[in-house]
Amino acid sequence: MQVILLDKVVNLGVLGEIVKVKDGYARNYLIPSGRARRATEAAKAEFEAKRAELEKAAAAKLAEAQAQGEKLAGTAVKLTQKAGVDGRLFGSVTNHDVADELNKLGYKVAKSQVRMPSGPIKVVGDSTVSVALHTDVVVEINVTVYGESA
Repeated sequence: MQVILLDKVVNLGVLGEIVKVKDGYARNYLIPSGRARRATEAAKAEFEAKRAELEKAAAAKLAEAQAQGEKLAGTAVKLTQKAGVDGRLFGSVTNHDVADELNKLGYKVAKSQVRMPSGPIKVVGDSTVSVALHTDVVVEINVTVYGESA
C-alpha cells in the first residue's frame, strides 16, 4: 500500500514522502496514529494544499522538543529500591520508574520515550539512559539507584 507520510517516521521517510509499506503496518499503525494517509489522488492534492501548514507544525514540534531536551540534558534521577547486601536489586528499575521520577521533577516524559538499551537496571549504582523526545532529539540522563536494606 502506498501512503503519504504526515510526520517523520524512523527508517521509513520524512514528511511528504510517498512510500510503499505493508498493508498491516499502514492500517494498524501509521494511519490510526496520524503519521500517514493513504496515497490517493485526492489525498495527494489535499496534502499539497496543506503542506506548508504541516511543515510549520512539524518545525514547531521539533523546536519544542529541542528546548525540552536542553533542559533535560544532564539531569540526574535518583531512585531507591530494595537491594541485597551484594548490590543486586530485588526486582528492577524500568522505563516506567524513570518516567515517573522525571514527571515528579517537572518534565513531561512518557514511558515509551525512555530508552534502556541494556534492559532494566538490576544493580545499585549509576547508569545512563536515553530519552527520545522526538525522532531527531535524543537526550542522555543519569540514573542513580540507591539500595535500601530489606
